[in-house]
Amino acid sequence: MSNTPAELRYTESHEWVRIESDGTLTIGITDHAQQALGDVVFLELPEAGRVVDAKESIAVIESVKAASDIYAPVAGEIIAANQEAVDAPEAVNGDPYGAWLFKIKPANAADVDGLLSAAAYDAVANG
Repeated sequence: MSNTPAELRYTESHEWVRIESDGTLTIGITDHAQQALGDVVFLELPEAGRVVDAKESIAVIESVKAASDIYAPVAGEIIAANQEAVDAPEAVNGDPYGAWLFKIKPANAADVDGLLSAAAYDAVANG
């Protein structure tokens, strides 16, 4: 059984989204995703200042098994990427909800309402 924190939102493509107090979003990959990938060995993250569309492929995560795209959960501007995760990609396996990947300032805050709850994500992930 994967660990799915109730306070986060989720995408069907296995990203988690934390809504920060200033309205920005912190994004990473779920416990389910890191378990499916296996040992993460490389991350390519978007640069700050990049404007992205919802569901656009904006990052790559590679494991010993496969390479997978990471998608923007909402449209907006990338405001930060986690260089520590790039330098130590195995952190994603050790703490998938602590090792965030990038932050987005959403173009429309209401877009977050369309993301999945923990229960809805679990239904998709374990479907």
